Amino acid sequence: MSAKGVWKYEESALLLIDYQTEMFNQIRSETPAALVDLNVRLLIKAAKAFNMPIVLSTVGVEMGVNHPTIASILAELPGIKVIDRSSMNAWEDKAFRDAVEKTGRKRLIVGALFTEICLAFPIVDALKDGYDVAFPVDAVGGMSQLAHSTAIQRLAHAGAVPNTTLALVTELFRDWASPVADKARALVKWHLAELAKMPAQSLQAA
Repeated sequence: MSAKGVWKYEESALLLIDYQTEMFNQIRSETPAALVDLNVRLLIKAAKAFNMPIVLSTVGVEMGVNHPTIASILAELPGIKVIDRSSMNAWEDKAFRDAVEKTGRKRLIVGALFTEICLAFPIVDALKDGYDVAFPVDAVGGMSQLAHSTAIQRLAHAGAVPNTTLALVTELFRDWASPVADKARALVKWHLAELAKMPAQSLQAA
């Protein structure tokens, strides 16, 4: 495990992988698709508020296999360059690795669908290459609860740090008197308000 202590926004970059229609439609783990979507948008808003680099990638769009990043998430990232791949492992894509390196950050917060494939593979390789990695367990999802939970165990054993989305956002700034505290308060209020709007069935696993 990393000896660098708590996570700070100044040290971190956000990587988002394969938040596409085809993947959302197959989420069968404990956090339902609607809540995964909301939590990903919170991560994006936090990264933007805290001036963290963001890398966005898709798989199979140019090949005509999959749709692009879903509209609700893409709307949070106007103008971002999307790195489309053929590989299930984003770390095996040179353009993706180059974009990560260009951020200059060695601590990566990674979200992806599915937990057991497009999250697990690049995280294991990034750890091998000397990066620290954290991942929000409620902003990702698997094709079954067993696949999701097994992947979390695999990643934790490999040295990645599991967390939940809101806890991770608060960890990034940690101090209500910090320079970004007002932005953080607004983010937390937004998230709680959006949660309150969601019907009960949207907060239950399929």
